[in-house]
Amino acid sequence: MSSTDRRITLAAVGDNCVDILLPGGRRFVGGNAVNVAVQFAAMGGAPAYFGAVGEDDDGALTARLLARNGVDISHLVRRPLPTARTEIHVSATGERRIGFEDFGACAGYAPDESAIAAVLAADHVHIGWLDDGGALRRRLVAAGRSVSQDITVNASAKNLGVEGLAIAFASIEGSHEAASRHADSLFAAGARGVVVTRGALGSSIFLDGTATEIPARPIAAVDTTGAGDSYIAAFLHGWLSGTTPQAAGAQAAAHAALTCMHEGGFRQASAGG
Repeated sequence: MSSTDRRITLAAVGDNCVDILLPGGRRFVGGNAVNVAVQFAAMGGAPAYFGAVGEDDDGALTARLLARNGVDISHLVRRPLPTARTEIHVSATGERRIGFEDFGACAGYAPDESAIAAVLAADHVHIGWLDDGGALRRRLVAAGRSVSQDITVNASAKNLGVEGLAIAFASIEGSHEAASRHADSLFAAGARGVVVTRGALGSSIFLDGTATEIPARPIAAVDTTGAGDSYIAAFLHGWLSGTTPQAAGAQAAAHAALTCMHEGGFRQASAGG
């Protein structure tokens, strides 16, 4: 990727939800695609979000916070379904465990042709949770677009194809060597680059013919929700700006650490505000 003086454009496609943090019931807007879009804007990029919310208060809240954080929502769809929500159990050390999930208005969403035209015009497309059987990824790859996807957030095998991805983002608990083996399997399936986050153990980058291990920043986490999404956003912004994979990874690790210092995937008042 070459550096540029203009703001880099990103199309973030897929999931949004209202995260309900337990115990306590504090509510925060999140979701992989939403968090990546907001954090990409925080890095200085120009993101647009493509997804669906409900015709309810949570949907209005999601739209309001996205716009407030510099994300283009001109292609946000409102559907007569509940906005997606996720219950997240947060431990005393800030680690999270996802409990109940209701994908609500996100389920079955696919961008229409007007939205597809806008997605195709972006410098890069990042796909979060999307239950389209890989149709959007295949269309974008066929069109020669630069595409990444977080394959960790999709649970169904039919939505997990990686063929043609410029970067497949994955997450495991393990060593750099384990990440390398996982990357090999994704390369064999057709990914062109792989980035594996490993929580407190750091991250591993397999891109542009290099293999790089990036240490995690030592912190006392408040909440790890959205840390991986922040890593993705910062990594993409650095990589698309023309920095080396190592520099992009170091920037991403620092940004992920900052996200762990507050509740939610990006800074916001509980229950919106």
